[in-house]
Amino acid sequence: MAEARVKAGLWVQSVLRLGNAAGRYGAVLRRGDADAGGILVVLRGRDGLVVLTQVRTSDGEPAWLRGSGAVPVDQAAADAYVQRQLRTDPDLWVLEFESPDLQPPFAAKLV
Repeated sequence: MAEARVKAGLWVQSVLRLGNAAGRYGAVLRRGDADAGGILVVLRGRDGLVVLTQVRTSDGEPAWLRGSGAVPVDQAAADAYVQRQLRTDPDLWVLEFESPDLQPPFAAKLV
C-alpha cells in the first residue's frame, strides 16, 4: 500500500508558518513543482549555513540529510550545492530559515 504524501506546496506553506511562529523566519527562495517537487532547506545560523535535503532511511522513513556537510559552510558553498541539485532536479523548492542553532523549525529526523 502506498504511503499518502502531502503535496509539496502545502508542506512548504505549513513549515513557513511553523517557522514564523517560532521566530525562525523563512522564505521561499525558489518555487518548485507544487504537487511533487523535492525540497531543499537552507538554515542560516550564527556559524554559517547548512543545506538540508530530503532523503529516505533504509526503512523508507522520511528524513533530512545535511547535504552541504557536517559543518556549516559559507554562502558560496551553500549556493553551489543548491545549484548542483537544481541541475539534476529542476522541480525543487528551496526554502531558507533563520536558525541560530542550525536546527530546522519543523519536526525532522536528521541523518
